[in-house]
Amino acid sequence: MNQKIVIDATDSIFGRVAAYAAKQSLLGKSVTIVNCNDALISGQKSTTIEKYKKLRTRKSSTLKGPNFPKHPERLMKRAVRGMLSYTQGRGLAAFKRVICYNETPAEFESVEKISLKRPIKTRTIKLGELSKRL
Repeated sequence: MNQKIVIDATDSIFGRVAAYAAKQSLLGKSVTIVNCNDALISGQKSTTIEKYKKLRTRKSSTLKGPNFPKHPERLMKRAVRGMLSYTQGRGLAAFKRVICYNETPAEFESVEKISLKRPIKTRTIKLGELSKRL
C-alpha cells in the first residue's frame, strides 16, 4: 500500500505544495518534491525577503537555535514540518516519508509528476531567488 508520489513544484505556490505533501504523507504515501528552486511565494519581494531574514536572525543568546534553513529544499521541508505534528509518532513517521530536491534527479525524470500549478495574478518570488538574497 506504500504508494510513491512525485510532486513538481515548478511555478506552484510554496504553501500549497507543502500542504499537499503533508496531507499525502499523513495518508501513508512516500512523497518526493522536485524542483523546489522554482516554487513561488506570493507577495511583494521586499516584504517576503525581510520576513525570511528576520526568521533567520531570530536566535537565543547562546546561538543554539532556532535554526532556520537557507536552501530552497530545506525551506520546503521545514514548511512541510510545520504542517505535521512531528513531535508525535504519526507526524514523525509522515515527516520521514517526505524528500525534497532542488532539481529533478535522474531517477525521477521519467516518472509521472503531480503539478499544482495555477494561474497567478499576484506578485511572486521564486524560492531559489529568495535563498540567494538571504
